[in-house]
Amino acid sequence: MSNPLDTDAGSELFASYEAELKLVQADLNQKLDQISELSGEPRKSAIRLAERTLDEANELLGQMRIEKQNIPSATRSKANQRFRNYESDVDGQKRKLKTMSDDRKALFGNRYSDNPDHDQQLEQRQQLLSGTERLDRSSQRLRDSQRIANETEGIGRDTLADLQLQRETIQHTRMNMLESEGYVDRSVKTLRGMARRMATNRIITVAIITVLVLLIFAVIYSKFH
Repeated sequence: MSNPLDTDAGSELFASYEAELKLVQADLNQKLDQISELSGEPRKSAIRLAERTLDEANELLGQMRIEKQNIPSATRSKANQRFRNYESDVDGQKRKLKTMSDDRKALFGNRYSDNPDHDQQLEQRQQLLSGTERLDRSSQRLRDSQRIANETEGIGRDTLADLQLQRETIQHTRMNMLESEGYVDRSVKTLRGMARRMATNRIITVAIITVLVLLIFAVIYSKFH
C-alpha cells in the first residue's frame, strides 16, 4: 500500500499532468483547425506536427492513468471521471486527425491519384517519416530521463554525505556526554569520600572531647576526695 507521502506525491503529479494535458489539447485543437485550411505539403507538415502533439497527449494520459492509482480513495472517483473525459476528448481529436489524414485530395493536392500503388508508396513514406519523428521524440525523452536520473543520483549522494556528517556529529556528541558522565561519577565519588572523612573526623573529635571531659571530671573528683 502507498504511504501518505506517496499518496500526496501521486495527487500532485496527477494534477501536474492534468494541467499539462490541457495545454497540449488546446495546442492540438489549434493545429487541427489549421490543417482544415491547408493542402499539399503544408497540410502534411501540419498533420505530422498534430500527430506529434497527439502522441504527447497519449503519453500524458498514460502517466495520469498510473498516478491516479495513488490518489486517496475519497477523491479518486472524481479524478477517474476527469480522466475519462480527457480520454474521450483525446480520442475525438485522434479520429478527427485520422479523417484529415485520409483526405488524399487535400493531402496531396494536384498530385493526388487514384493509383493504389502510388497511394501506398506515399502512405509508407509518410509512416516512415512519422516513425522517425516518434523515434527522435523517444530518444529525447530517454535523454531527459537519463539526465533526471543523474541529477537524482547526485542529490542522493549529497544526502548520504549529509547523513554521514550528521552521524559523525551525533557520535562525537555522544562521546562527549559519556566523558562528561565519567567526570561526574568521579566527582561524586570524591565528594562521598570527603563526606566519609568529615564524618570520621567528627566522630574522632567528639570522642576526644568526651575523653577530656571525663578526665576533667576525674581530676576534680580526685581533688575533693
